[in-house]
Formats: sequence, structure tokens, C-alpha cells
Amino acid sequence: MTGASRSGISRGVSDPTFVPDSQQRGLVAALPPQLRDYAMLARFDRPIGWWLLFWPCAWSVMLAGGEQRLGLIAWLLVGSIAMRGAGCVLNDIVDADLDRKVARTAQRPVASGRVSKKAAWGWLLLLCAVGLVVLFQLRLEAQLVALGSVALVAAYPFMKRITWWPQAWLGLVFTWGALVGWIEIRQDQLGALAALYAGSIVWCIGYDTIYAIQDREDDALVGIRSSARRLGEHVRLGVGGFYALAVAFWGLAFWTVRPDWVGLMALVPVAMHLGFQVVTLDTADGDNALARFRSNRDLGFVMVLACWVVGNAGVV
Repeated sequence: MTGASRSGISRGVSDPTFVPDSQQRGLVAALPPQLRDYAMLARFDRPIGWWLLFWPCAWSVMLAGGEQRLGLIAWLLVGSIAMRGAGCVLNDIVDADLDRKVARTAQRPVASGRVSKKAAWGWLLLLCAVGLVVLFQLRLEAQLVALGSVALVAAYPFMKRITWWPQAWLGLVFTWGALVGWIEIRQDQLGALAALYAGSIVWCIGYDTIYAIQDREDDALVGIRSSARRLGEHVRLGVGGFYALAVAFWGLAFWTVRPDWVGLMALVPVAMHLGFQVVTLDTADGDNALARFRSNRDLGFVMVLACWVVGNAGVV
């Protein structure tokens, strides 16, 4: 679901360096062909997406002092996998006509016709049913917060057609779990929650801008808008600004929970990781950009540890 990925128009399948995103990987490649198409629709072969969806959930649980709620964290992980998959299926249904025009996406299950739109809708509903099971594990207040994201998720596939900043909308959607996790644990210190959520949004804008770097030329040909295209030659500066804002907001959240400088020190490894991404980012190298994007999976774990340190010793 992350990124308006369209690489492959100008290169085409004859280029030996070209890798279609319908390529079969890992355990997905071992599935029977029909099941494989549904697994690929949900991007089960690309776990980076659900890691990025899951981390804000874990951050809020840890920062809110819920380090002993391991069962809750496990349920949120299941929900992240299911709902990320549902979002990808919806995206492929909406983008089928666009995908057919792009070499890298032309063989996606819906775009290629291997899976009908009717069947894709059925798969989407099944994934949503798994999400519903997870929803029932939460208290009523957290359930209502989780349901509040439905409209945002449904609107996301259309954002790249109407705004230069679909990454901002993705930030609202992909970090919504921070709200759910916090409200499940506690309903006070909402200022800390707001700062954590705001930081997570701009973090998402930053990493998805990096992801979109690899597709700028192809997106321009198809007419897809993105923050990477909008920023032009200032992509690195823009990403650095988004990451700096993320650290600032997270610092405010930490200070609200634990108002001392020791708590802020927990953010130092997080800031260093984000700084490394910016300094080593090569905006002319798609492989470099993809590697920096994927490194946010590791950043998420570092942030979990920071939230645990602060939440475990903070005011509860």
C-alpha cells in the first residue's frame, strides 16, 4: 500500500535489471498458482508494509505503559497484516486500469485478469473479517477509534490522482494504530498521544517520499502525483525536514510522559538512524532509495525500545 509505485514504463520487461512487482518470492512462490495470486494481492510476499503499519501500534502501547500487554501487541500485529493486505487489494481494484499501462504492474492479479474484480472484493471482505476479529479484542473506546480510520483508508487510493501529497494522506492512515493502541491502554495524557501521532505521520511522509523516488519518471508519464515529484531537486532536504519534525514531535510526546532529559536520550538512536537515511540517500539511485525505505523496519524496532524505556518509567 505504501508508495504510488509505477516503475517499469521506460525500461520494460526486456531490461535485465527490471523486476516486476508481480515477481513471486519466498513462501508465496511455493503456493499453488491460484492461491499465489491472492497472496500477492495482499502483498504477503512484501512484509515491509505491515511492519510499517504495526510499529506505531506498538509504540503507543509501550509509551502508554502497556509493556505487559503482549497479547494485545500480538493481536495488533495480526490486525496490521490483515488490514494492510485489505488496503493493497482495494488499491489494486481501484488502480487496475492504471496498472495495465505499466510494465512493472501489468501482471498484477487484477490488472492481468487472473483474478476478477468480484473475486478480489470477496478476498477484501475476508481480510476485513480478520480485522473484525481483532477489533473485538479491544475495549469499546478503542474499537470506535479503529473504525474511525475506515473512511481514510477507502479514500487513499484516489489521493494520488487529486493531490501532490498522497504521502500525507498515507501518513494519516498508516499510523492510525498509534491512536488505537494508546486508547486501549489509557485515555488520559492525550497531549502525548497527539504528539506521538503527529510525529508518526511526518515520519511516514518522509519514508514514503523516499519510496516514491524510484518512480518519479514513470509517475510523470502516467500522471501520478507524489511528494517526491513535488519536491523535485529538494527531495533530500524535504525528507530531512520531515524526519526532523518526527523527532521533535516524538520528543514532545516523551517529555509529556516523562519530563526529564534522560527520557529524551532514548530518542538519540532513533534520530541517528533517521539522520543516516538522509545523509546516505542517493536520489538518483532507485536501489539506494528502496534500501533506505526498507530500513524503517529496523527504525521501528529502535523506536519501540525508546518508547518502552520512557513508558516503563513515566507517569502512569
